[in-house]
Parts: sequence; C-alpha cells; structure tokens
Amino acid sequence: MCHILDEKEDAMRDKIIRTDSEWRARLSDLAYKVTRKHGTERAFTHDDFPKAPGRFHCICCDAPLFDQADKFDSGTGWPSFTRPVATGALGEQTDRSFFMKRTEVHCARCDAHLGHVFPDGPAPTGLRYCINGVALSFCKDQSTI
Repeated sequence: MCHILDEKEDAMRDKIIRTDSEWRARLSDLAYKVTRKHGTERAFTHDDFPKAPGRFHCICCDAPLFDQADKFDSGTGWPSFTRPVATGALGEQTDRSFFMKRTEVHCARCDAHLGHVFPDGPAPTGLRYCINGVALSFCKDQSTI
C-alpha cells in the first residue's frame, strides 16, 4: 500500500482520525497493540525488511516516516534510524512509564505510537529513533526497479 508522494506534496496535509474499532479492524492484533495502545514488540522479532533503497511508512496511515539510508543496526533488536524523512513527519511527547523518562515518537498524521528517540545515536545527528518494526511498512524505491 505504498503511496509515492510528489516531492512537493505535503505528506502530513490531512490528519487521519479513526475510532478505536476502526483501527482494530484495519490492523493486526500486534500492530493495534503497539500503535494504538502504546505497546512494544519484543526485541529481535521483526527483521524482515529489505535492505534495498526505499522508505519506511506508517503501518496505520501510509505516511512516509524514515529513509532506508538513515537506518542502522543499533544492536537493540528494533529498527533504528538517525532521523525522520522530513521535519514534521513525527510528533514527540514525554513518556514517564515504567519509572523512566523517555521521549516517545508518534506519526504526526495519525498519532500512531512508533517507539522512542534517544540521544545516543551515531553521527551526524547523534539521535537513535528506536522504532517498533510492526509499526512500519517498507516501500521500495521505484527508481531502482
């Protein structure tokens, strides 16, 4: 379900709002638990993304979120990225669950919980976006086909 955007098209133009029952009907049980109920998939359970050029999109609304070129192996067991694909693609909020203070990241278009961002990533950003794989779909770069 990859929507390929024109370079000038604003991916976050239309906010997606659905009822809880609509999200539940559209998503797998695990994707619903992670993206709509702020769950976390087990580490090292989602490593089936291609290594080809492309973009990672939100599983809930298909908004582009991360570029394959910014993905790296953090050794944590979750897909990790140094930056989002565009300013405004993600929203952030403080997460104080489990006696920790972290920065939660969500899709700016549909508010799907994606994971967390930490200040321990590689150059050039120094950030590590630690993302639940089940919250993403991969869209291969069409120019390489």
